[in-house]
Amino acid sequence: MTNNLQPHIRIGNDYKIQYALLPGDPGRVEAAAKFLDQPEEVANNREYRTITGSYKGVRVFVTSTGIGGTSTGIAVEELKRIGVNVMIRIGSCGANQPGIRLGDLIIAAGAVRNDGASDAYIDRSFPAVPDTELLFHLIGAAKSLGHKYYTGIVRCHDSFYTEEEQQIDNYWSAKGILGSDMETAALFTIGRLRGVKTASILNVVVEQEGNLEGGINDYLDEKNDSKLGEEREIMTALEAIVSYNQFLIS
Repeated sequence: MTNNLQPHIRIGNDYKIQYALLPGDPGRVEAAAKFLDQPEEVANNREYRTITGSYKGVRVFVTSTGIGGTSTGIAVEELKRIGVNVMIRIGSCGANQPGIRLGDLIIAAGAVRNDGASDAYIDRSFPAVPDTELLFHLIGAAKSLGHKYYTGIVRCHDSFYTEEEQQIDNYWSAKGILGSDMETAALFTIGRLRGVKTASILNVVVEQEGNLEGGINDYLDEKNDSKLGEEREIMTALEAIVSYNQFLIS
């Protein structure tokens, strides 16, 4: 019988796994499985699809979080309850700066909290930042693999379709924000409050000058460099977990 079965992710603490990759899209779980030894699906409920597997001897979960900070927060809370204490988001984003191209990677050094999920936990003056050591290991992995990446602040939001989207993007672009997603701020904030070490690496699927709907549709149809970026971010996150694990046991 499964111990401590969680109501949404539908996993208990039988696995004794400390590391998790968190894609938003359940389909990206399957993409990550290709990099793992002995991948096995262990749960699939609502937006939460989970596999287990090993990478260079380190056991990991890959759990999808769905779209947005609310569902991400549920995944963080429930994974923490079953013993996961290191979580890396492997997500997608839109670029907010010129010159950042499809398939480039953005490693988040912090996040603007324009989301509702993190607000539900604590005042907005609380910073949304990753674990420092985990951030360094992600950067090191990207460098060693030769992937093009940027490191800086991203913005997290809750909608693609308000009437002011372009003005909002222009405002944050002028402030130097690298890209926008919907989950990183919740991951960083809730993870920090719960004692979870977190980081986020994002694959650019829409360029600043690009069309949102067209960019996402092309990504899903595997028509451009964003699919290569997805592979790069998965590999970078897995290599970071291995080096971080070695750091902890050395």
